[in-house]
Amino acid sequence: MPNTRPPRRDVDGILLLDKPAGLTSNRALQAVKRLFAARKAGHTGTLDPLATGLLPLCFGEATKVSGFLLDADKGYRVRCRLGVATTTGDADGEVIETAAMPPVLAPADVEAALAAFRGRISQTPPMYSALKHEGRRLYELAREGKEVERKPREIEIYDLRLLEMEGDMLEYDVHCSKGAYVRTLSEDIARALGTVGHVAALRRYKVGAFDEADAVTLAELEEAAEGGMAALDAKLAPIDGALTHWPAVDLNADSAYYLTRGQAVFVAGAPGDAWLRLYGPEKRFLGIGAVDSTGKVAPKRLIRSK
Repeated sequence: MPNTRPPRRDVDGILLLDKPAGLTSNRALQAVKRLFAARKAGHTGTLDPLATGLLPLCFGEATKVSGFLLDADKGYRVRCRLGVATTTGDADGEVIETAAMPPVLAPADVEAALAAFRGRISQTPPMYSALKHEGRRLYELAREGKEVERKPREIEIYDLRLLEMEGDMLEYDVHCSKGAYVRTLSEDIARALGTVGHVAALRRYKVGAFDEADAVTLAELEEAAEGGMAALDAKLAPIDGALTHWPAVDLNADSAYYLTRGQAVFVAGAPGDAWLRLYGPEKRFLGIGAVDSTGKVAPKRLIRSK
């Protein structure tokens, strides 16, 4: 039977996918990669199968900025069910413990508990996570019934707000740094309230500068695919869209020429921030740079132009 799949092609840009529930991040990536017939693509931070929401996918040259999206702040809306703990910390796991709800639980009690989790806190990563121990993912060990010691690490909770309370359900909004586990946070909040708990539903609405309002669903992509690759490519955000919080430096034609060949160049008034967005003539995005010890702007990660 002849192969009817379109040939793989070079695609550059960032696709903001609204991941559906029940799909792993990798399966979502592979589905989108097939639609685009893309040669190279990767996602920017795993969303659990239960979770929905914003999953930026980087294609081609955009994979060079994926690490910065991995390190970006995240925003989540969370529904936490109190009184029941599970193996995974979410509704996909098996029940391992039940506990009575506090006899009286007022919004003021929840607000008092949440206050303890704002700012810099220490959090122990869960066993059901993609972190590695001696070369193996923790979730692989967890599925074998094994538990290993995990070192607590510091994370930042920038904002934590109660949205709604109803019965045994709490709904809250959290804006947090990289490395934060919402499942662990929900378990810890439940303990602070004198019970146990797990994540019943989770939606990621923000990753760095990207917002869920700009995300597209798989169904929307499949519909766009009927119009051809140009219609799909129109759904891509530009690579520098992930870096809009960094200062921009505009280079003249001569400076752009030397910088794209790996040389540091002098730019009058260049900001000394850790990372810079570099642009050549006609606002062409050249890549990422930084001011070196000599005061020149040095290239750190260049974007290949077509």
